[in-house]
Amino acid sequence: MKEAMEDRVIRTDYSEIMQKNYIDYAMSVIVARALPDVRDGLKPVQRRVLYDMHELGTKYDKPYRKSARIVGDTMGKYHPHGDSSIYESLVVMAQDFKKGQILVDGHGNFGSIEGDGAAAMRYTEARLMKITQEVYLGDLDKDVVNFVPNFDETEKEPEVLPVRVPNILVNGSEGIAVGMATSIPPHNLAAVIDTVKAFICNKDMTNAELLKVLGGPDFPTGGILVNKDELPEIYEKGTGKLRLRGRVVVEELKGGKQQIVVTEIPYTMVGAGIGKFMADTAALVENRVTNDIADISNQSSKEGIRIVIELKKGADAEKIINLLYKKTKLEDTFGVNMLVVSAGRPETLSLRGILEAFVDFRFELANRKYRNLLEKDLEKREVEEGLIKAVDVIDLIIEILRGSKSAGQARDCLIRGNTEGIRFKTEKSRRLASKLRFTERQATAILEMRLVKLIGLEIEALLSQHEETLARIARYERLLSDYGEMAAEIMRELDGIKAEYGRPRRTSIENAAQVVLEEKAIEEEEVVFAMDRFGYAKLLDVSTYEKNKETAESENRYLFRMLNTDKVCVFTDTGKLHTVKALDIPQKRLRDKGTPLDNLSNFRAKDEEIIFICPLAYVRSHRIFFATKQGFVKIVDGEEFVSTVRTVAATKLSEGDKVLFVGGADEAEYVVLLTENGFAIRFLLAEVPVQKRAAVGVRGVKLEEDAVNHAYLLAASREFSVEHRGRALSLNRLRLSRRGGKGVKSR
Repeated sequence: MKEAMEDRVIRTDYSEIMQKNYIDYAMSVIVARALPDVRDGLKPVQRRVLYDMHELGTKYDKPYRKSARIVGDTMGKYHPHGDSSIYESLVVMAQDFKKGQILVDGHGNFGSIEGDGAAAMRYTEARLMKITQEVYLGDLDKDVVNFVPNFDETEKEPEVLPVRVPNILVNGSEGIAVGMATSIPPHNLAAVIDTVKAFICNKDMTNAELLKVLGGPDFPTGGILVNKDELPEIYEKGTGKLRLRGRVVVEELKGGKQQIVVTEIPYTMVGAGIGKFMADTAALVENRVTNDIADISNQSSKEGIRIVIELKKGADAEKIINLLYKKTKLEDTFGVNMLVVSAGRPETLSLRGILEAFVDFRFELANRKYRNLLEKDLEKREVEEGLIKAVDVIDLIIEILRGSKSAGQARDCLIRGNTEGIRFKTEKSRRLASKLRFTERQATAILEMRLVKLIGLEIEALLSQHEETLARIARYERLLSDYGEMAAEIMRELDGIKAEYGRPRRTSIENAAQVVLEEKAIEEEEVVFAMDRFGYAKLLDVSTYEKNKETAESENRYLFRMLNTDKVCVFTDTGKLHTVKALDIPQKRLRDKGTPLDNLSNFRAKDEEIIFICPLAYVRSHRIFFATKQGFVKIVDGEEFVSTVRTVAATKLSEGDKVLFVGGADEAEYVVLLTENGFAIRFLLAEVPVQKRAAVGVRGVKLEEDAVNHAYLLAASREFSVEHRGRALSLNRLRLSRRGGKGVKSR
């Protein structure tokens, strides 16, 4: 038994199993979740939602259906990954500010361009758009795509939708997979169709030639694309960056004033970006970057975007526009990465590569469609020819039917001329019947034929119908045998789609130089930093501070002078150093409320505690001393803390340790550490080594189930007393010890 079990044990390297399983997981996410298929330009969840809506009969001319019904049906049949992702996909396909061509007709609150979310799916309703029904799902009943089993093999779903236009270009796509992401901009439907037709006519066209027809991206929010000359390289490589600007106009007001009106926004500003743009514009005034803006308001409505920036009299509107382009998201970049699933694997394609894949797919759809239609009409022709032939000998057929004992006997006579067992009126009839050679399909049609078909008009209709069938067969055979004919047919379909659904371009494409902003040199002046006990920080004018010194000192926890070109350094108990530019701190009056330090820096009051605050100029000119709860001490040269990064590690901490004290070490001679258990140690600061920021430090006091709760730096010439364990303790009179000792028990 033991030997049998050992035979079934598979010994393998754990890392190999992890690697294989992770690769399987990654490919599943890439192919089955996050990336669109180059053929129909849809992710699996989008394809399944549209197919389910098609199956539910939510057509454009039918009543809306509850979104919850669509989501539940999709999840239960095809996409068992949670209702939120399905509903989000449904919502995005209905938002005209995100898609070049919306595919779902949403009824109810489906969100707004300003970032408002859609209502819950139990409140909203949806149905297919006409273009979706006709152009994306129209040929599903003609067996043009393969159907595959769903997740539990109880249903069938299309492997890909029979889309007649390159949806990957029309609507673009965004998605994050494992180790890769896709970001494809939307394009104008009419321009895309023109590009497809040009490529069909000349498969040797280069990317640059195709781009001339396409023009470039066309975002639903409009705006201006300002790096036209970079487009050929972007569409050649399939990657790059588009520079987008909002469209602005300057309106004249009474009294010689002007206002700047943003009428179109960059695509990247959709959602919360509009609120951020307004906040950033207001911050330009608050931080005194410009004094020419009087007010900003969002007057957008269903008619479109209208963000109004009122200017003060005499302001230079052109200069303010350049400032907005430079300092806000009114000019932004859209990263392009045309990563798609092609032939079952992820691949970054050029414009030509996408068109090549789509055109091959489109011809495959057309060939399958007309081959299936041809087969059906060939069967129809066979039946019609049999019926026409039967009309000519209808009396004989009636005689066969009346003389037969069963339908099988009559069928056998019609197909093979077998007259055995059938009663005929005359021998001539038997001889004629023996010569009949109808096909099985024809015999079935004859036996099922109703007598009303023998009326003269019905016979004429049959002959006319047969002529139409022969004409269609000839057309299908011509299409299937002649590439040029098939290409012309596909282009005729594309022309029809363009005529019905095409619209003018929204995004302008041009070349524009980078905005060069001549910023005024900041006039260096002294200010006073103030922060109250609640963590609200502000800058005060020096003269204001001098006049109200006592009030300022009583109301603020931290107060010091600094230059407005300097930075504020915030050392915390977690060993971090946060820096804030003085220019980022609003200058206020003494009684005005400041701005939370959390909003000005990476500091988070709920996770860390401030140990020391000072100007960067102080840090640079001093050596900084650190002491921790576990008794570690060290000195760091101030220049080590100079960094362009807003947050750095000021010191390394052992597990469970915290910074207890930070201060300038240049004016001190002694270090005193007091512990929770009442021990105190005084030693020379000279015994503390100068180390790097990344060092833990050296032991200042030997602890036994104890912790340091106070640390002090002392000058030799100054007497310093503190209250410790309910008694006054003169720190200068403590016995001088060596660093790292246990210290003495304070009394």
